[in-house]
Amino acid sequence: MTTNPTAAILIIGDEILSGRTTDSNINTIAKFLVSLGIDLKEARVVHDDETQIVETVNTLRHAYDYVFTTGGIGPTHDDITADCMAKAFGVDISEHPAALKALTDRSIAMGWTLNDNSRRMARIPHGADLIKNPVSAAPGFQLGNVFVMAGVPKIMEAMLEDVAPRLRTGARVLSRTVKLAYVGESYAADALREINGRYPDLSLGSYPYGLSLNGEFGTQLVVRGRDAEGVDAATNELKAALIQVVEAGKARNPLASFEEITAQI
Repeated sequence: MTTNPTAAILIIGDEILSGRTTDSNINTIAKFLVSLGIDLKEARVVHDDETQIVETVNTLRHAYDYVFTTGGIGPTHDDITADCMAKAFGVDISEHPAALKALTDRSIAMGWTLNDNSRRMARIPHGADLIKNPVSAAPGFQLGNVFVMAGVPKIMEAMLEDVAPRLRTGARVLSRTVKLAYVGESYAADALREINGRYPDLSLGSYPYGLSLNGEFGTQLVVRGRDAEGVDAATNELKAALIQVVEAGKARNPLASFEEITAQI
């Protein structure tokens, strides 16, 4: 049985660590990888520091099949990711003709002047392949098993379309979700633990949710795995076990109930 490819995410930027900007790229990339059967093993966030970026990317690229980075490829002085990647791989960096053309064509179309700061975005480590940017033209790049993309979520997500065909895919993880309403997760913990013990190849998780506008609270119980029959069997066992949990729960709250839903957490 072929092992699924593995991956890590490296988010680069002081604005994330300072709290000024809320990161959404980890979530987007994670969902992208799940859809391709690539196992995301870890995600890190580092600030705009050359030593830290170089050391981290070298650690990750040797540990996993793929590394996806976002941030630090813009036109300003603190956009140092391209230079850091060149240093990490021990290669030179200079203006890439195709990257410069894409930026020039974009500036002409928009009626802008391509200044020296904008030209910084055409500097690409030697040996890298460009990643298309259909939103703002400034490309990302692939160097070895590292995919370097923009930090702006809309641009990063668009770049993933060009990245997808380059990746080795694996078996997708299947997921089934059972919503347990008006019952705390501790009341389902024993059943979850028992079923999880019988299905070592699956992952069973419990994710409580808080009060909503109608005052509802409860837990979403999720069964994940790559074996469809096993996922179905474990889910059916879970639902059977929840009958007693709900009956006991009605003594505390008559609205206690459970149902299988399509939402995934």
